Amino acid sequence: MTKIAIVTGASRGLGRATAISIARSGGDVVVTYQRRAEEANAVVAEIEAMGRKARALQLDTGDVAGFAGFADRLRAALRDTWQRDTFDHLVNNAGHGDYALIGDTTEAQFDGLVNVHFKGVYFLTQALLPLIADGGRIVNLSSGLTRVSFPGYAAYAAVKGAVEVLTRYLAKELGGRGIAVNTVAPGAIETDFGGGAVRDNPEINKLFAEMTALGRAGVPDDIGPMIASLLSESNRWVNAQRIEVSGGQGI
Repeated sequence: MTKIAIVTGASRGLGRATAISIARSGGDVVVTYQRRAEEANAVVAEIEAMGRKARALQLDTGDVAGFAGFADRLRAALRDTWQRDTFDHLVNNAGHGDYALIGDTTEAQFDGLVNVHFKGVYFLTQALLPLIADGGRIVNLSSGLTRVSFPGYAAYAAVKGAVEVLTRYLAKELGGRGIAVNTVAPGAIETDFGGGAVRDNPEINKLFAEMTALGRAGVPDDIGPMIASLLSESNRWVNAQRIEVSGGQGI
């Protein structure tokens, strides 16, 4: 049976690369987006051009109150497109960058990061647990910044650290259902994340390149295929792990 994956925040960046990589590996994908419907539909079209099935569903991962409605829309999509009641893989990718030194961080910035990167991951996963098939997989996205400290990233790194702890607890609690849960922690990646700082600012790009053993910043296609491979049966015994994919950043 074809595996169905949900990738949050898949209209662009790492989410898009992950969704496309899953499709290339033979999976079908539910692509979620917050505002970029046209870009999400373009991802769906690209997946369908490979002969795979895909759907795009709107989701604000910072709005816990909307998760029950999303679960209902997902049930309908699974029934209408796949004639199934469950999906197999959840990739909690959606996020945003908001950076400031600790002394300058506002409560609104802090709450926004917590709501999307931790509270959203926690309660979206909770809302979707009845729909995840036994033997499925969950991948949570973290950051190399939980291991390597860099001024201005304290709040962002802290919530990602919380996700890493949550991953281990999910693995423990869901083990009885055969569901493996892991964290993937990318290093600096050239996307529009955080205003495109790594991609568009030559000084920042050079700084991270010099910190990385392979001598460059990462690109989305360094991460998407790795996540797709982690979801495969060949990695079925990998569980409760933090896997950094950074080209050797900060070693």
